[in-house]
Amino acid sequence: MGVQAGTSLRDALHFGATRLSGLTTARRDAELLLLRVLGRDRAWLFAHPDATLSVEQARRFEEWIECRVLHEPVQYILGETEFYGLTFRVTPDVLIPRPETEHLMEALIERVPRDRPLRICDVGTGSGAIVVAVAHTLPRAELTALDISPGALAVAKENAERHGVTGRIRFVTSDLLAGIRGETFDVVVSNPPYVADSEILEAQVRLYEPREALYAGPTGLEVYKRLIPQAREALAPGGWLLLEIGQGQREAAAGLLSGWDGVEFVADLQGIPRVAIAQRRA
Repeated sequence: MGVQAGTSLRDALHFGATRLSGLTTARRDAELLLLRVLGRDRAWLFAHPDATLSVEQARRFEEWIECRVLHEPVQYILGETEFYGLTFRVTPDVLIPRPETEHLMEALIERVPRDRPLRICDVGTGSGAIVVAVAHTLPRAELTALDISPGALAVAKENAERHGVTGRIRFVTSDLLAGIRGETFDVVVSNPPYVADSEILEAQVRLYEPREALYAGPTGLEVYKRLIPQAREALAPGGWLLLEIGQGQREAAAGLLSGWDGVEFVADLQGIPRVAIAQRRA
């Protein structure tokens, strides 16, 4: 038996967590979905366990739980996620921003001055999480967001509007940097596809997130091999290239960046090299 009008929040949460028991995040996911249905925060939920669901709340909660049973990501069900302290709209047209990508953001912010104008290009912008967060953090930066997917660019524009930075971001449909060839930037940043075709991803990623934003080719390095030479042409002398990389790709990335200055890697909280950083020789 599912949830219905009059079901207590305690029982609804128990139902959701039980229904999702095959997932390691069952309790958390059920709680997030219930909170959105209620329009309340976690403190209120636990202060009112005997409050009951309305007809519409019960219907929506059970519908969302069934979507999650089928491995649909919570972020797609809710239509948004958090990144770098900001809320972003997400749809199946874009990858869900990951916490590890915040290391890419932090590495960029640490390496550029905040007190002068900068030209920054985000390659494969997806939801716009990086470019919008950079615009929000660096108010003098002028930014270009590139993506081959018109659907992704539409989501990125929506997120720029949400955070009031549309006027400083140019959105261009482009295969990597091809669409702005001849222009020069101080920073090129990218979280490109880097998964090898043979790698089997978890169901919620494999079934719902856009394949073209995940898989790079047989080795997982194919996009880097195209992007890194293009970035060298696009960067001003002394400009920075920052790339998210996959687990086990540090040595290959270092080889592709030979001839650049200041090559270094930043690890995530698990100690996995996650960000490759290089500077074009002045």
